[in-house]
Amino acid sequence: MTGPGCVVCVPARNEAAAIPALIAALGRQALAEPLRVVVVANNCTDGTAAILRELVGGEARLALRVIEVALPPGHAIVGVARGLAMDAGAAWLREEGMMEGVLVSTDADSVPPPGWIGAICSAVAAGAEAVGGEIRVAEDPAHPAPPWLRGTLDRVARYWAAVRALAHRLDPVPHDPPPRHGGHTGASLAVTLAAYEAAGGVPPLASDEDNALVAAIERGGGRLRHAPEVWTTVSAREDGRASGGMAEELRMWRRLAETGAPLCLPDAAHWEAVFRRRRVLRNALGGDIDAAARRTGADPTVLRAIAWESVNDIAFVARAEPVLPALVACREEITAATLALEGMTGEFSCPAVRAGRGESAPA
Repeated sequence: MTGPGCVVCVPARNEAAAIPALIAALGRQALAEPLRVVVVANNCTDGTAAILRELVGGEARLALRVIEVALPPGHAIVGVARGLAMDAGAAWLREEGMMEGVLVSTDADSVPPPGWIGAICSAVAAGAEAVGGEIRVAEDPAHPAPPWLRGTLDRVARYWAAVRALAHRLDPVPHDPPPRHGGHTGASLAVTLAAYEAAGGVPPLASDEDNALVAAIERGGGRLRHAPEVWTTVSAREDGRASGGMAEELRMWRRLAETGAPLCLPDAAHWEAVFRRRRVLRNALGGDIDAAARRTGADPTVLRAIAWESVNDIAFVARAEPVLPALVACREEITAATLALEGMTGEFSCPAVRAGRGESAPA
């Protein structure tokens, strides 16, 4: 497959054990030309960079650049490392004159399928400035996932599917229609070079730098697509490299399973309020801003100023939401919250119910 020039950008810290599988998976991408890959090996003490250099000669389908850095205390954080990798990828695209190229972020323990890059390129060709990928926990036949993990993953997937179904009912957006997932983390996040540069790059945060980058792109009016064909697997390790990441979530789920404590997430009423307010904002752009201010509790002068500087409804919603009164979420046990959400939309994610309606269960 051919498409816009792509660079896969990987921050890696002591990933000698995990990164060969990623490199092999990138070498299997169905592309007509070698895939550019840049790895920033930051503060590594396990030979990550040396292993990568050994792999260069064995992967003719890859053009691989390895950058070794030693970040000082306070700067050895995921936002800085990911930013260095994506900045290096952006420089590579500019160096080759690929100003319409795409930066693809992933993590060292990710193993994407062969169609990953092709699906990303298709979403960009369809108009997306950012493409999020679904994150799936890798299945290891030799070490199957414990029942508590599989059960929690299923419950969490069903909850978020119900949240997305409600979002589509109350505030549908044409650039991200169903079927879609909800993932746009650093393990699978692609952005056009233009959108990346307009957003100012990756914020140097200790956690949540990926969501902050997406938020900046949306403030500029960029379209985020959660294409169902874009996904990758990650390991089920609980010793992650970044705070607030998947490993931390897994540790929390384990504690809940071991103690029998409930997993609680925002209730259905919270999401209904969020999506109804977004629809009010979206409809207000080019319409009655003062009426929208009254309905949302915003300062009309502030809202008018935001409308003036917003290039489209995506930008207006992204810029306006932070200045509105906070919507404080009540948390509810996940199964009860999911059933309430499904009751609002009539979209039941239970496999038996969906199979009876001729639909497949969500991944």
